[in-house]
Amino acid sequence: MDVPAARPEHQQSSDPGRTVTPKVNIIVMSMGDRPTELDRCLRSALAQDYANLEVFLLGNGWPEPIAPDGVRTLGLTENLGISGGRNFAVSQTDGDIFMFLDDDAWIPDATSLSRAVTIFADRPRLALLAPRITAEDGTTLRRWVPRAHVGDPAVSGPAFTCPEGVTIFRRTAWEAVGGFPTDFFYGHEGIEVAWRLRDLGWDAWYQADLVVHHPALPPARHEYYQRMNARNRVWVARRNLPWPLVPVYVGVWTVISLGRNGTDWESTKSWVAGWREGWTSSPGQRHPMGWKTVLRLARLGQPPVI
Repeated sequence: MDVPAARPEHQQSSDPGRTVTPKVNIIVMSMGDRPTELDRCLRSALAQDYANLEVFLLGNGWPEPIAPDGVRTLGLTENLGISGGRNFAVSQTDGDIFMFLDDDAWIPDATSLSRAVTIFADRPRLALLAPRITAEDGTTLRRWVPRAHVGDPAVSGPAFTCPEGVTIFRRTAWEAVGGFPTDFFYGHEGIEVAWRLRDLGWDAWYQADLVVHHPALPPARHEYYQRMNARNRVWVARRNLPWPLVPVYVGVWTVISLGRNGTDWESTKSWVAGWREGWTSSPGQRHPMGWKTVLRLARLGQPPVI
């Protein structure tokens, strides 16, 4: 069921005759290695038709970031990783709502942000809003749809995870779960956050008519992808699931992942090394979801075993 049609968003202030527009941050993180894409990204953020907006660029391992006028910047000499960098960036902003926007992504519609804010206003228990990611030609890859059953990407519905680099969050919900797990570095932090939010009673939603463009690049282009993909699958299960479901979840994903790798033995070797690391290393603090959350996810069509 889709979210109801948007209406003008506003919140009451302490003055009954006055309304307050929530502040929104669009957070972009970059190492400065793709300046053309970054410029397009930032200009699309600045073009949003929303009054109370700040666009913030974090140079992650890029001490002197370069950005168009109107963008607030902060540079770090150290690369904090993807999840750690995003957590730090959030700590440097103060908006009621914030959006992560990958430095090679861009927002084609100037009304997208205002429509997203309206959806948050209409749904006070909504924690995260995942837009529809498409290539410039309109194609949506299966891995970009954050539902357990992908189906038609043009249909909105409850989100099982989130595309970490292109998602909009309510700050109070984000702070309730403590943000992304920094020790993951890369991969599956969106599953962790979505599960934990659900366990605290928050909602997560995929909104298909909010579109963000993103190049259709394979995640396996990163040399560490296979190892961290496997390690973090094990970690997210060990951290978040009741113990009886941990081997089920990991087992299902072991079969799926090895099947996808096929006869690519180098990828399989890296994946198995990460899988072993996931079991032999500490996943960090464990906060298993309650069985009520398991049943709630199952009713939504998203049982936490796949």
